[in-house]
Amino acid sequence: MHQAEALRSPVFKGGPVLHGFLTRRGGVSSGPFRSLNCGFGSNDVRSRVSENRRRAIAAAGLGTVPLITPVQVHGTRVVVASSVPAPAQEADAIVTREPHVAIGILTADCAPVLFADPVARVVGAAHAGWRGALAGVLQDTVDSMERLGARRERVVAAIGPAIAQASYQVDPPFAAPFLRDDPAHETLFRQSGEKLLFDLPGYAARCLGKAGVASVDTLDRDTAGEPDRFFSYRWNRRAGERRYGRLLSVIAIRA
Repeated sequence: MHQAEALRSPVFKGGPVLHGFLTRRGGVSSGPFRSLNCGFGSNDVRSRVSENRRRAIAAAGLGTVPLITPVQVHGTRVVVASSVPAPAQEADAIVTREPHVAIGILTADCAPVLFADPVARVVGAAHAGWRGALAGVLQDTVDSMERLGARRERVVAAIGPAIAQASYQVDPPFAAPFLRDDPAHETLFRQSGEKLLFDLPGYAARCLGKAGVASVDTLDRDTAGEPDRFFSYRWNRRAGERRYGRLLSVIAIRA
């Protein structure tokens, strides 16, 4: 049995935070979900997803704490996780100050972002696709952390594996709302024939900078460029497969 693989960011090193950006390696799923598919919404066998999530939590060093993930809808809602089990809520970000739970989000090209204020012992996780990022989900996550006692000038954030600019081809009209928001966002787009290439991780980093966080780390791993290591919605669609697995990114406070 291969162990699940968790990538880590140095911004959380040495503090009261445990985290991991899981790859697709080390799970039990098969077919387009091979192998560490952690998404119940993927039409994979539910028992396999449960085992994958258990392995993912262990690989991130979180032991057997409960894992809480929202039902993601490409919006901006942020929910607060408590130690009391509750049905999953529709949201695209989750925050907590509880030391006995792990919070996570699922991605397959969108940018997973983990947050922590190590002094206040408040953590967060956000799913930043282009819609949610443009609408402000990352800034809203920082606001929600502050309501739990965090201070944005202490918050550190890490952007995990996501589709890179070289792999993210869009039509020219796609750029319009970004340029209306800030003409400087023109630098996030690169011409490629009649298409544009969009820098989603770069845009997420800009959103975090505008939110006033202390530091931002980007792992710079292209989900669409490494299909053997990461799940990618776009890569699967280009290969003629509509089904795809989900990567888990998880964070927790040490008890």
